[in-house]
Amino acid sequence: MTPELIVDTAGQFALAVLVLATLLTVWRAVVGPTLPDRVVALDMLVGIVIGLIAVFALRTGYTLYVDIAIALGLVGFLATVAFARFILARGTTRERPGQGASGPQPAAVSRAAKANAKPSAGKPAKSAAGKGGKA
Repeated sequence: MTPELIVDTAGQFALAVLVLATLLTVWRAVVGPTLPDRVVALDMLVGIVIGLIAVFALRTGYTLYVDIAIALGLVGFLATVAFARFILARGTTRERPGQGASGPQPAAVSRAAKANAKPSAGKPAKSAAGKGGKA
């Protein structure tokens, strides 16, 4: 086997793997289910495109593609940071009822919710002056 044949075979294999990864990543970006899933998929898509550009640079021998890949990496990083700041400013990641990254509420929140609940109909409400004193 010659080195040219090895590089050509590796390039074809890399293209096939990257195309499959592109399809799966686009599927994740479309399906979601949450906004952070979509942001991660878009960031992954930038990485895959950088890989495709690198394979094209290797196969064609045109080194300007490497500079384009570096520029795309910088722009992709800035886009990911901007999306992350948007998600933080938005304050929630939920898109469907019953889903989200927040999970179950902590016990402190549950206790605070119980403390603020209205008294039941069977028990009289305690007044501020309650404890035997007059108001």
